[in-house]
Amino acid sequence: MSLRAIVVGPDEDELTAALEAEGADVARLTGVVSRPALEEAGVLEADLYVLTDVGQATTIPIVCDLADEIRTVVYARDSAPEFVKGQLDLAIDPALMSSSIVAEELAN
Repeated sequence: MSLRAIVVGPDEDELTAALEAEGADVARLTGVVSRPALEEAGVLEADLYVLTDVGQATTIPIVCDLADEIRTVVYARDSAPEFVKGQLDLAIDPALMSSSIVAEELAN
């Protein structure tokens, strides 16, 4: 069974491609993301939720509410807001770890 991931926000560091290279099935969302958009992208079946735009941090509590077992990751240069840090499994700065290393770790 392959990893099902949703990547939200810009993908300047090419994390989507790196996840796909690891065999993940990735849905991409950009712009302002709503609960219906998350549901349409398959959040209920997803294993992993990656946020690259901390301006969309309000989606993390929504994702956690919809899917109990989903892993949540922020992969961004900016810090995640305090109100979501308790719901994050991992926060990584792309300047410190390449997308290929992150994808490899997340896929295993």
